[in-house]
Amino acid sequence: MSKNLVEYQTDSHIAIITMNNPKTLNAFSTKMKVAMMEALNKADDDKEVRVIVLQGAANNFSSGGDIGEMLDGGMETDVLTNKIDFMLKEIAEVSLKLRAIHKPIIAKLEGAVAGAAMNLALTCDFRIAADNAKFVQAFVNIGLIPDAGGTYLLNQLIGAAKTTELIMLGDKITADDMARLNLVNNVVSSDELDATVQALAMRLSNLPGKALASMKHMVNVHAFTGLNEALDMEVDQQNMMAVTDDFKEGISAFMEKRKPVYQGK
Repeated sequence: MSKNLVEYQTDSHIAIITMNNPKTLNAFSTKMKVAMMEALNKADDDKEVRVIVLQGAANNFSSGGDIGEMLDGGMETDVLTNKIDFMLKEIAEVSLKLRAIHKPIIAKLEGAVAGAAMNLALTCDFRIAADNAKFVQAFVNIGLIPDAGGTYLLNQLIGAAKTTELIMLGDKITADDMARLNLVNNVVSSDELDATVQALAMRLSNLPGKALASMKHMVNVHAFTGLNEALDMEVDQQNMMAVTDDFKEGISAFMEKRKPVYQGK
């Protein structure tokens, strides 16, 4: 497992998985996906692990999919379409794994929680947010649609009307906004975030594990049975978006703004 991109540690029956690429605000790359899946499989297989915490390094959860990697082969249509197809399937695998693990998973959210990262957080069982967290379904700004199950998950959690607003307008929303939508379980100050997540993880670790696993299975059956199909549809729709002028113009403008980040400045 790449210790540079994902860190894994356990303590008191709790596995802590940390996305660790502060230069890009923990953008989700293919290499990070490989390391993430290894960490999730390790936590899933370890009978001593009862709860999983998913977090980001350096006071940011994640800025979402790694746009720099998406464009590393250039803007030629065939190359770009193939790259997007591959990356979407990679992140879809993580979304499905987060639901397939029958152990409670807590997303510890602070700083940037954008795009695919917001949707991965929605796939977790619990979400605890610091008051400095900023959430955004930014896809429309670059001419794409939500990935990592975003449209499906939001529809399941808050309904079609608010989902439409969030994904079509792409506005940044605060942790308090997320709480009002019942998309996070709790909002605390950044100073209290670690302790609050730890307290919830410890509480869950002391509850009957088989009962919690059965509960998560039942939630999956009643609320998330369509996730796999939705992820497949995202790939098809995203491939169509990748050949549009809206996407090419949007992604070029985005990369110009983010150039200092990807140049390591």
